[in-house]
Amino acid sequence: MDATFDPDLIHAIFKMVWSRRAERNEEIDVVDVEVGAGTSKKSRPTTANPSALRVSCELLRLFVTEAIERTAIIAEAEGINKIEPTQLERILPQLLLDF
Repeated sequence: MDATFDPDLIHAIFKMVWSRRAERNEEIDVVDVEVGAGTSKKSRPTTANPSALRVSCELLRLFVTEAIERTAIIAEAEGINKIEPTQLERILPQLLLDF
């Protein structure tokens, strides 16, 4: 299997996004504890299932790999051996639609 993103890194990114959203909305409480039976939906912490983190890592790996491959094709067609940001910008709209 190809190397993939570290699940701890992806979890940290998710937590950062959740905490920023909580700061804006004042509704989401981000804590790394399990939800108790008596907690209300509003006060539940946002957590990530380990298998969901693995799937997220794999999806990101596939996305980045596809972006690099498509950009490399453009660079090769232009006779350039190095991928440049402008080439990446050209493939991104279709890549985002495909994913």
